[in-house]
Amino acid sequence: MHWARRSNHWSWLACSLLLGCGPAKPAPAGAPAKDIPAPSDSRPVVLFVGTSLTAGRGLDPAEAYPALIQARIDSAALGFRVINAGVSGETSAGALHRMDWLLSQGPIAILVLETGANDGLRGLPVDSLQANLDAILARAAALTPPPVVVLAGMEAPPNLGRQYASRFREIFTSTAAKHRVHYLPFLLDGVAGIDSLNQPDGIHPTTDGERIVAGNVWKILRPILDSISK
Repeated sequence: MHWARRSNHWSWLACSLLLGCGPAKPAPAGAPAKDIPAPSDSRPVVLFVGTSLTAGRGLDPAEAYPALIQARIDSAALGFRVINAGVSGETSAGALHRMDWLLSQGPIAILVLETGANDGLRGLPVDSLQANLDAILARAAALTPPPVVVLAGMEAPPNLGRQYASRFREIFTSTAAKHRVHYLPFLLDGVAGIDSLNQPDGIHPTTDGERIVAGNVWKILRPILDSISK
């Protein structure tokens, strides 16, 4: 398991994902936000909701994997707009707190959900993570029309023990099956644990690492985009 090879970097992860930035406050209803498309842009939206791993901490926003996905979409002339709503330090509870506001800003064609890394850092109960994921996916499903959802899996820090790590991983698998959403088992597959693909904190991908992450997401996202475009 990739994260086990980098267990000495979890103190860095605590600073970079959780303590260093802190969760951002959700924008109030009706407030302008840079992560919401302009009303004049009628392209279907692909909304990325996540932590600093999605926000692209330590990189230019144009180098974060959602921006790279936008470049692939544009290259394929698929006509979708990507919104990066990643927030450093956010737990699944924070993602749930923001979700109503994010989903109310306009029609969302696809929701890519990456959350839970900070739950694992805090050692929060996996039952709470499951409840938050259930609530987020239920709210997305209640929209008319509902977005297609991609749930990105995450790994828990190895210092919390095998039982916690196993249960943590299983939560994502079972939740994706329960809600019948698309599932990406591990967002950082092929990147985590490889020095040359991560920034000095050993956790957040470099620009080269972001390209691999974008490729992981693209494998699942491209068929969905093609299907919606038909």
